Order: sequence, then structure tokens, then C-alpha cells
Amino acid sequence: MTDTPVDERTLVLLRHAKAEQPTDGPDVARPLAARGRADAAAAGAWLARNRLLPDVVLCSAALRTRQTWHNMEMGMTGSPPENGPAGPAPVVRYEPDAYEAHPEDLLTLVRRVEPTATTILLIAHNPGISLLSEFLDPRHADPEGLRTCDLVVHRPVVPWAELGRGTAGITARHTARG
Repeated sequence: MTDTPVDERTLVLLRHAKAEQPTDGPDVARPLAARGRADAAAAGAWLARNRLLPDVVLCSAALRTRQTWHNMEMGMTGSPPENGPAGPAPVVRYEPDAYEAHPEDLLTLVRRVEPTATTILLIAHNPGISLLSEFLDPRHADPEGLRTCDLVVHRPVVPWAELGRGTAGITARHTARG
């Protein structure tokens, strides 16, 4: 197994789409709001248009992140009206450790991805996902963090297993709204 060349690696960080307001139930079971479903589909279409289709998806096991991924996938595959290019199906890993994770925990998940992976999409929660983006590119991260359905594209200059502070510059940002 050969490593993907460093200049071909892309890490896309996404804060989950807009969820319903908290209820008496557990937070991990909160579903997406209607706006969140539309925004997630728009995020998927944006990834497709920008040729950022992931080959590995690391997704928190919370309901709202799983629903974010499902709606993104619909947007990526060209279901009307997005018309995005369909790509090969990514490996999707629902990660319980990504819920309420610290940035170090999220970084550990990314470091464990096989070295041949070209594009990784990590769908998680604040504050961990925002702090991870800041850790990877302290100079260019948004000081206010990621809003719902914010995508931040990082380009690592090291293999996945060696990701650390300042090793993955931000090359694009997008707030998806459907």
C-alpha cells in the first residue's frame, strides 16, 4: 500500500447542518431541521462542483451528523435539482468518538485513515471541529469558528498520520445554504 502523494491530499471539515431545537430527549438524538436538510444537500452539491468528493467520510454517530451526511450524499450524486457529478461511493465510518470530541480526538480519527486516502470529509460538532481547523491552520482559521454547514478545505503538507499544528493550510471556505 503506497501513500497518496502529499500534494494530492484534501481534508474537508464540516460542522453539521442546522438541527432542531433541543427537547427533553437526548442531545445525540436531535434531528436536522428542514433548513439543515436543504443546507446539507447544498453542501454536497458544492463539494461535487469543486471536485472534492470524499473517498473516506468520518461522521459523528449523532443523528444530526448522520442526517447531514445522508443529505450531502444526495446533493453530491446529482439528485434534482443539484445535478452534481456522481462519484464512487466513499467509505463511511460513523464514529461515536466524534460526538462531543475535543480537537485531539478528531485529529486521532483522521490520523488513523489509510494512507492511500485522497480526500477525507470529517463531519462533527462545535467546538471540536472549529478548534481542529484552527489547530491545523492557526493563521487563517475563522476566529469565530464554524457555523452550521460551514465547510473548510485544508490541504495537508504531511501524510495523514503526521498531521499536527500548522500542517494543513486552509484553501477554501464555504457556508452551504439550500
